[in-house]
Order: sequence, then C-alpha cells, then structure tokens
Amino acid sequence: MATQLFDLTDKIALVSGASRGIGEEIAKLLAEQGAHVIVSSRKVEDCTMVAEGIQQAGGSAEAFACNVGNMDQIADLFAHIKEAHGKLDICVNNAATNPYFGHVLDTDLGAFNKTVEVNIRGYFFMSIEAGKLMRDNGGGAIVNTASVNALQPGPLQGIYSITKAAVVNMTKVFAKECATLGIRCNALLPGLTKTKFAGALFSNDDIYQMAVQGIPMGRHAEPREMAGTVLYLVSDASSYTNGECIVVDGGMTI
Repeated sequence: MATQLFDLTDKIALVSGASRGIGEEIAKLLAEQGAHVIVSSRKVEDCTMVAEGIQQAGGSAEAFACNVGNMDQIADLFAHIKEAHGKLDICVNNAATNPYFGHVLDTDLGAFNKTVEVNIRGYFFMSIEAGKLMRDNGGGAIVNTASVNALQPGPLQGIYSITKAAVVNMTKVFAKECATLGIRCNALLPGLTKTKFAGALFSNDDIYQMAVQGIPMGRHAEPREMAGTVLYLVSDASSYTNGECIVVDGGMTI
C-alpha cells in the first residue's frame, strides 16, 4: 500500500523566491502533492508564469508579488492570505539576495543593508506573520532556505554567509518557541546548486572547479534535488522533526 505521508491535499503553502531556481521547484513539488501554492517573488509576471505552469500541470496555484525586504509588501501578502484563505499551513522562506561578491573588506553599507534586510529581517517577519496564522489555525510548518555557507563561509561571500548563519539560529529560535503552538520550523542548507542566483560561482571557473573538487559526488546539484527535502520537512513524514538544519550538498561539508 502506498504511503500518504507526503500528501498535502487541502494545505495552503506560501513559497517566497518562487519565480525560478530552487523556489520554483519547491512550489511545483508541493503542488504535485496536492497543496495550493502561493507563488511569491518580487515580480508578479515571473510568479504568474510559474503559477500558470503549475495549473497547466493539474495543480493549484496563484501568484502574489512580494519583496521580503519591504515590510509593507509583507503586510499586504499576509493580509491577502488571511482574506483569501483564512489560514496558512506551510511557509517556505526561500527568497534571498547576494548583491555583493568580493573581499569582505570592500563590503559597502548599501550591500550590507540590502543583504540583512532580505535574508534576516525578511525571513524573521515572514516567519512571524506565518506563525501567527498557524497559531490561530492549529499549527503548521516553516522551512527556511539557508546555505552551507552558514557552516563554512563561501569565498568572496562574506555578508551573505553571515546572514545565512543567522538563518540557522533563527530557525532554532522559532522551533523552540513555537513548538507548543503546533508549529515546526526547520531549514534546508543547499550546497552548490545551478541557479541564476548562484551565477557568480558558475561564471568563475576557478572558484567553480575548486568547489566541485571538494564535493565527493563530483558535481553540482540541480534545483529539483533540493525540493524533496523541503517536501519532507513540510509533510507528516517529518512530524517529529523540529529545529533541524538539513544539509543537502553532495557531501561537500563532510
């Protein structure tokens, strides 16, 4: 008999940064398992393309633009969710930014502020708003996309690595304080994954080759290979998994 542990029928799921890359693949997979997915990112046109693709494949989805670095847009997003759906079962904080690629001593204030506003403040208040809805409706699951850079700072990615380390501890804070409310919080830590977001790594052959040589599997990941871990973390299969930060990196951090 097939297991129903991964069934997300009747679940409302929000995925930020879902217009491409890992977020898009997460949105597609959650929809394949029966969830209604709110596809969110900065540009509504890009979100709409993903949502329409999900619908054409037989899934349920809608698009809603939100820059998680903008507090007003976060408020608008959750007001819409509350009015349209009355609940939120799943929140995947996947939107992130990395505007600066270079030596840490050359980091300017603008790059610092933007990275912190999106990767820390954005995740924090998205989790707060999601948690309030979940608290009022019997619980839910939050998943944060962090990075292996949280454990081993990436070359020329200083402030980005610092914010991802903060996401790991943020995940544990929400897991510890919200568990009694029926809310679980966990994190995905992707390794080298071929996305537009990681384009700087793939365009620098020296850095890319150095990274791949350190991966026992000898290759980078495709975005789809990250989605399965998120499905586990938001489904009943992980009903006793809380505060965990799961590394998916082909063995790079061994």
